[in-house]
Amino acid sequence: MALDSLVIEQLHKSFSAPTGTVRALHNIELSVQKGEFVTVIGPSGCGKSTLLKIIAGLDTDYTGKVLLNDKPIEGPGIEKGFIFQEPRLFPWMTVEKNIAGNLALKDFRVRKKVDELIELVRLKGFEKSYPRELSGGMAQRVSIARALLRNPEVLLLDEPFGALDAFTRSHMQEVLLDIWQQNRTTMMFVTHDLDEAVFLGQRVVIMNPRPGHIRTVLPIELSFPRKRTSQPFQEFRRKVLDEFEKVEGPEIDHGAGI
Repeated sequence: MALDSLVIEQLHKSFSAPTGTVRALHNIELSVQKGEFVTVIGPSGCGKSTLLKIIAGLDTDYTGKVLLNDKPIEGPGIEKGFIFQEPRLFPWMTVEKNIAGNLALKDFRVRKKVDELIELVRLKGFEKSYPRELSGGMAQRVSIARALLRNPEVLLLDEPFGALDAFTRSHMQEVLLDIWQQNRTTMMFVTHDLDEAVFLGQRVVIMNPRPGHIRTVLPIELSFPRKRTSQPFQEFRRKVLDEFEKVEGPEIDHGAGI
């Protein structure tokens, strides 16, 4: 049996607003196994991004337990990679330097790792390119490579493909699955897109708003690679959609098939 990489117990998060105290997260309980790919879906305001920031150590004002490899998460660290919706690259740096960050490319080990990551995210030949010369999908691949440089225990992705067109988004999903299957990095992926959640996740976490809490967690018992038009995929998609129709709140992308 695989060991749990991430454990969340009795997590509560509130913040002050002009109208009073707002409960952002209520009694979150979740365990993620090492090397597992979990997708998180729910309407705006259900606390998906807040949950990710807490796991990343970017928000420590909460009650409950959040453990990574049995150790409390007390702040940011190299053991946690975080990818935002926007790539957030340094425009004055080339692709390889954006990936290396504050590490020197003259160091043989850094150079070797950067070269491996460029190959992994399919950017060979663009090492010397600047962000302005890249497409949106290419820039996001640089962001993913940068997050993987220090071999994080968990990679947290907050709607990283939300701003991409449908074709590029589909391609990026395939690239991410390739990376996950090669590295087996534990991944938590937040999305508004139901098809994306089913296509990528071994389990789909469905959240409700007001306050944000986990409604249910559905295992997606499909082998990879997955085909969206297959009957088994559509059956799991329907299961997730059936649960989703019970969720209160707007802004869920049901995909082109609905």
